[in-house]
Amino acid sequence: MNVAIFPLPRYKSISRSTVALAGWLVLCFAASGTAFFVSTNGWYASLQKPSWNPPGWIFAPVWTSLYLMMALAAWLVWREGGWRVQRRALNVFILQWALNVLWTPLFFWRHLVGLAFWEIVTLLSVLVVTIVLFQRVRQAAGLLLLPYLFWVSFAASLNFTIWRLNG
Repeated sequence: MNVAIFPLPRYKSISRSTVALAGWLVLCFAASGTAFFVSTNGWYASLQKPSWNPPGWIFAPVWTSLYLMMALAAWLVWREGGWRVQRRALNVFILQWALNVLWTPLFFWRHLVGLAFWEIVTLLSVLVVTIVLFQRVRQAAGLLLLPYLFWVSFAASLNFTIWRLNG
């Protein structure tokens, strides 16, 4: 007897592809955990920033969209043979993800604005390689990472400008 108000549908099995997509989504969105290090009221608020510094509310919707596209791109590549076949492309993706995760604590927690700039330049370089490798596997996967490339390029410009304005 099912007493649940909203019974869940019964599935014979969840496909391996669905589990993989869920895994890529979890991984990509886990990067948002570095938001723990973000405080815009104290140190960051005291920094000189350019007039084109975006308002704080823009970051959540932008990163939500970017993490979703990153996960879809990685999943599309993974579907073309999994880790066994796509090891290089997926490992480079993981490297750029790790660099993405590292930037926030460098900038916001440690206040290492100059080091954060060089780190984000490294992220951009690895991201370009990721896009090229993904494009070779599946064009859509490479295209899905282009908005991320544009946003990280913008963030690098902002990081550099803040570094210059604040010594």
